[in-house]
Amino acid sequence: MSNHSDSIESMDDIDMDLLCDELENLTEMVDVEDVPSALIITNIDISVFEDTVAQSTFENVFRELDKDVSFIYLKNFRRARVQFSSSESSSIARIRYDGVTICGQSIRCYFIQHIRPQNTDNTHLQPPAPQRMFLISPPASPPVGWEPVPEAEPVINYDLLHAIAKLNPGNTHEVHPPTVAAPAIVVHLCEDPEGYEPGKIRQMIKQTKRPDGGTS
Repeated sequence: MSNHSDSIESMDDIDMDLLCDELENLTEMVDVEDVPSALIITNIDISVFEDTVAQSTFENVFRELDKDVSFIYLKNFRRARVQFSSSESSSIARIRYDGVTICGQSIRCYFIQHIRPQNTDNTHLQPPAPQRMFLISPPASPPVGWEPVPEAEPVINYDLLHAIAKLNPGNTHEVHPPTVAAPAIVVHLCEDPEGYEPGKIRQMIKQTKRPDGGTS
C-alpha cells in the first residue's frame, strides 16, 4: 500500500494574515448567513474513493477546521460534497484548500449554489415571462420592426433536367452503379402505347360490365 502521509502539502507556508484578509473581504461583500455551508470538491484522486487510508487522509484535512464535517462522495465524477457545521468554516476551507494538493491531485473547492425559497403560495412551476411570444401565423398587429421577407427565387437543377431529358422510352438507364454494400439502381421506362399522341387527352377506361346473374 502506498504511503499517503506525504501526499498533502504542508499548510505552514500559507500566509495566515493574507487568509484572514481574504476572509474579511468575503464577509464584507456578502452576509455570512448567505454563504453556503457546503462545498463541492472536484479533481479528487481516484485513490480517495478506493482506498480507506487515502479517504481518511482526505477527510482529516477538512476535519482540522470542523470536526462535525460530513462527506458525500461521487466517484463517477471524482467529486465530493463536504458539509460543514457553519458558513464560516466553509468560507475558510474554500480559501485555504482551493488548489492544495491532496493524495497527488490539486483539488478545487466551490460553494454549492444557494437557492433562496420563493415567497409564494403556488408550488407549481410558472411559465416564462411573455417577452417575445408571437403566433406562428402573421399576427393582426406585427411587432415593431417586423418586415415581410421576400420569397426566394426557385432553384432550378439543370443537371437533373438534363438527365431526365436523356431518358428514352423503352431503354434501361443505370442511375447509380453497384457497390459492395448496395446494388445498382436501374430505371426501366415504359414505351408509349399505340395511338398515343403527346398532348392529347386520353380516353377514360370504361368500367367492365357486370355479367347478368341468373335467378334461382
